[in-house]
Amino acid sequence: MPTIHPSSLRIHPLSSPLNATVRVPGSKSLTNRALLIAALANGTTRLTNALFSDDSHHFANALETLGFDIQLDEVNHEMTVTGLGGNIPAKRAELFIGNAGTAARFLSAFLTLGNGKYILDGEPRMRERPIGDLVEALEQLGCDIHSMDDGRQTTDHRPSSIVHRQICPPIKIIANGLAGGKTKIAGDISSQFLSALLMVAPYAKTPIEIELTTELNSKPYVDMTIAIMKDFGAQVKRDGYRSFTVPLSNYQFPITNYAIESDASAASYFFAAPAICGGTVRVENISRKSVQGDIGFLDVLKQMGCVVEEADNSITVHRPSSIVGIDVDMRDIPDTAQTLAAIAPFADSLTRIRSIASARVKETDRVHATCMELARLGVRVEEHEDGMTIYPVEKMRPAVIQTYNDHRMAMAFSLIGLRFDGVTIENPACVSKTFPNFFDVLEVLR
Repeated sequence: MPTIHPSSLRIHPLSSPLNATVRVPGSKSLTNRALLIAALANGTTRLTNALFSDDSHHFANALETLGFDIQLDEVNHEMTVTGLGGNIPAKRAELFIGNAGTAARFLSAFLTLGNGKYILDGEPRMRERPIGDLVEALEQLGCDIHSMDDGRQTTDHRPSSIVHRQICPPIKIIANGLAGGKTKIAGDISSQFLSALLMVAPYAKTPIEIELTTELNSKPYVDMTIAIMKDFGAQVKRDGYRSFTVPLSNYQFPITNYAIESDASAASYFFAAPAICGGTVRVENISRKSVQGDIGFLDVLKQMGCVVEEADNSITVHRPSSIVGIDVDMRDIPDTAQTLAAIAPFADSLTRIRSIASARVKETDRVHATCMELARLGVRVEEHEDGMTIYPVEKMRPAVIQTYNDHRMAMAFSLIGLRFDGVTIENPACVSKTFPNFFDVLEVLR
């Protein structure tokens, strides 16, 4: 049964310190990568512990529209994909991917392997999320891609340092296979651009060499991409994070089942809860050995004074006393910046979050939105090009938190409501993008 959400949701404070055990769904990042690679592989792959959410449904539906056999079993959290060895059956298709940024970037590269005409479009916010750097990189590899609205203006509070060629969906791809060769791409907007190129590269007509022109953000996500490619038998040669070479090959998986790790980004909210409310939370079915970069959020919590205990298949966080403010570079884990922003007002000193300019081109401008909503609660906050400074607060004022249709805004600010009475989340249904039953799991903390 799908989770039904009201138009707004009051979060009630906890009556006592935490003592809870929770589980979170499968990783969005791994589910989407595995879907794409399984569709490229030969034969049938079953993805276990797969994430079922708006984003993964958009991705799976797009693959079905392209002619792939995708079987979804939501009860058992399984997806079965029949891959066609780098072939795309449909010669013409219009794909709607909602506001699924991962799907937009991965499919833009995936479609170049086809032979036909394809249109990729999404919700109004997706039409503001730039993919120009990826388009340029694909054009350097011989692809024919056209923006269907070159004159569009974006509404982000995006700093000049990350403004690149402003191409956003919808785009038209006239595909005749991926020629291959050498290409260059910026790394400071989204690591998903690089991941998209890497994953389709084994099926190009000639080997692909990729050179980065700027420092790469979210490096662990590229490590994740390379790891899952290796799981399916493809190799990537690289010189640090400056250049990457992908030889021609075919994805093959030695067994039919591929297990998806639980989502480290989703787990971050429950790791953070003790830092705000005190007590202890254990998250099951997740390990510090995870290939997901956001597991590094545990190191941020340690810096603040939390105690982290690691077992083979669970992680426990508790706060023995007060927490301290920190100055932290979150370039590699920007999706957890809002989680830290929710903790920061309860620290004993200011917190400076740095190097998250890329968060301005996510589901919303996350830097600006987070600052706006903290201020709405009465928190002193300073917005910077690359992040924010958040000051401790003794008392907050009641507020209806605007989520900007961003799942991470809803989930992060719900944590504040566990400590402070007066937090109402507007449009809580936006969590369906990646964590449909988030509020059900949040109730387990009581």
